[in-house]
Amino acid sequence: MDSLRLRPSLLAARPGTAAAAPPPALPRRGHFLPPLCSIHPNGKGLDSLSSQRAQGLTLDQYQKLFGWKSSYHRIPHRPTASSADASGQPFHSGAEARDSASIWKPISSSLDAFYRFSRPHTVIGTALSIVSVSLLAVESLSDMSPLFLTGLLEAVVAALFMNIYIVGLNQLFDIEIDKVNKPTLPLASGEYSPATGVALVSAFAVMSFGLGWAVGSRPLFLALFISFILGTAYSINLPFLRWKRSAVVAALCILAVRAVIVQLAFFLHIQTFVFGRPAVFSRPLIFATAFMTFFSVVIALFKDIPDIEGDRIFGIRSFSVRLGQKKVFWICVGLLEMAYCVAILMGATSACLWSRYATVLGHAVLAAILWNRSRSLDLTSKTAITSFYMFIWKLFYAEYLLIPLVR
Repeated sequence: MDSLRLRPSLLAARPGTAAAAPPPALPRRGHFLPPLCSIHPNGKGLDSLSSQRAQGLTLDQYQKLFGWKSSYHRIPHRPTASSADASGQPFHSGAEARDSASIWKPISSSLDAFYRFSRPHTVIGTALSIVSVSLLAVESLSDMSPLFLTGLLEAVVAALFMNIYIVGLNQLFDIEIDKVNKPTLPLASGEYSPATGVALVSAFAVMSFGLGWAVGSRPLFLALFISFILGTAYSINLPFLRWKRSAVVAALCILAVRAVIVQLAFFLHIQTFVFGRPAVFSRPLIFATAFMTFFSVVIALFKDIPDIEGDRIFGIRSFSVRLGQKKVFWICVGLLEMAYCVAILMGATSACLWSRYATVLGHAVLAAILWNRSRSLDLTSKTAITSFYMFIWKLFYAEYLLIPLVR
């Protein structure tokens, strides 16, 4: 065993050994390393190890010591079912929880970014409007068949794909403006790169047209095509385009899509393609088109009120920039109140008793809520104006719940 004694020079050369540390004393036979389970990474139980070191270790014992150290560092990578921490819980359960959290976090972030990119208030409005005008074509309970539900679902999905294309394209060409007006949008915040935005809007446009073509409904495909043309011309920055720079043309684009195309084209999709009936422009359909014309003008005007700062910086001559926020706000409120008055008068002339009560009471309640809320709005607060804009969309949703009741 004398030939296996460690020389001081070898110990001094080992990395991590202090230069001034004296070599260990010669080992004595009969001395053994304490059990490994008594040596803890937190330092507990090391006192006995220090005393053993002071007495000296054999080469085999040094090898065991250093071998234990290397295997200790590999423990987190080789968890076993029997491993447990001080609380009695398995080590791998904590690792699995961390792995699960690390997997879910990027998925959650991606879903949240896409949720903001799709502008959910427009998605909800599009879906509700199509369902509402489609119900105007229903004449009896027998019409609520799987054929109707399938045709309705095809129309809603294709329209939602086109809606995401339109709002996504607008964000692509408004990145610098949105950094001022809407910094939480994924393109403005940097969560999405422009290349990601291009890929998304292209994919949704292709899916929308693909579904519309596969369905084979001429009114549906025409609605998608006109929406595509107007949505592209509204946003894209090319000569003679980017119609949003003109307040009047921008309002006409929104009015054409929300008030005319949605009402007529999707009604005709159900009436002529799904049910196979002749095209008939009924009294409820004419009311829905006229009322939503007012509402679409209000949305087109009001959406620029919270964005006045960025629009002014980048030369977007919206009505809010030209006339001022306060004047445009009260124009919007006045237009909506006029629309509610017309709806109340029309409901009062209905020959159907339940329709008369439902439409008169419903529109009267909405008109009163709008008036009370508008009187308390702080027009100097961008947060309050944005909140009121979302309230306008809620009124928009509520109207599409009332339109199928008009008879």
